[in-house]
Amino acid sequence: MSSLDIRRVGGRIGAEVTGADPRDPSIFDAVNAALLEHKALIFRGADLDDEEQIAFASRFGALTRAHPTVPSVEGQPNILPVDGEEGIRSNQWHTDVTFVRTPPKVSTLRALVVPPYGGNTLIANSAAAYRDLPAQLREFADRLFAVHTNDYDYALPRVNTEKAAEYRQVFTSTRYRTAHPVVRVHPETGERGLFIGGFAQRIVGLNGSESRDILRILQAYVTRPENILRVVWNPGDLVVFDNRITQHYAPDDYGDQPRRLHRVTVAGNAPVGVDGKESHVIEGDEARHYTPAAA
Repeated sequence: MSSLDIRRVGGRIGAEVTGADPRDPSIFDAVNAALLEHKALIFRGADLDDEEQIAFASRFGALTRAHPTVPSVEGQPNILPVDGEEGIRSNQWHTDVTFVRTPPKVSTLRALVVPPYGGNTLIANSAAAYRDLPAQLREFADRLFAVHTNDYDYALPRVNTEKAAEYRQVFTSTRYRTAHPVVRVHPETGERGLFIGGFAQRIVGLNGSESRDILRILQAYVTRPENILRVVWNPGDLVVFDNRITQHYAPDDYGDQPRRLHRVTVAGNAPVGVDGKESHVIEGDEARHYTPAAA
């Protein structure tokens, strides 16, 4: 049996796992416990292939498809290619696929090709952000719902506007709008976290200007430096993060260098707010083609 060592790498988020092979199913309970505590885990030099990444992610639960609208890796319906070439880069703070009612609970990223500089991934602890809020702002946020949608400029073009227009057409081929609690109660730990990010475009009951101001204030707490882990990738690295209580961001700072990751996500349930109310669909389907949790 592997000798699992969890080394904390950030004051508020993140740990590296050493002395263990992620292919080994016997370490899962320890890995899951570490994930709940640290929110994001790094396995350096894991060197998994596609099937091994799928097997690793599957230990957390049933898998989603690659994406509700974007095509998967050819022949791998559960794997989303995260490719920075052609200037289409999603450098926005977000939580994966929050525009559907049942977003993924866990995301795994595996580095295939990384640039010689830049191309890091930032991961933020939204529970720490919630705890940082003044009491009056926490009480206010506890009562709010936000509308999340895929119909916004998620992947802005750096150079290739024609390719960006094609990507946006695919990304929004089915329009989703879902109301989620702004403060989500984690179903396993009971922690409260700010469940917002780029897909959150409006506060229910408020106009666009008021919504932007409130979301900007709350989001600023998520992205405080003390709440952020910076993952500097090496080829073969594997990162897993709890999509229920984190946000992430991939800075567009590596020029024309290639960067390619593979993402596999685990199906999650509908978020629940402080008052016990669940998320609900405003527009679009239940995304049953994407996630078994929608069934």
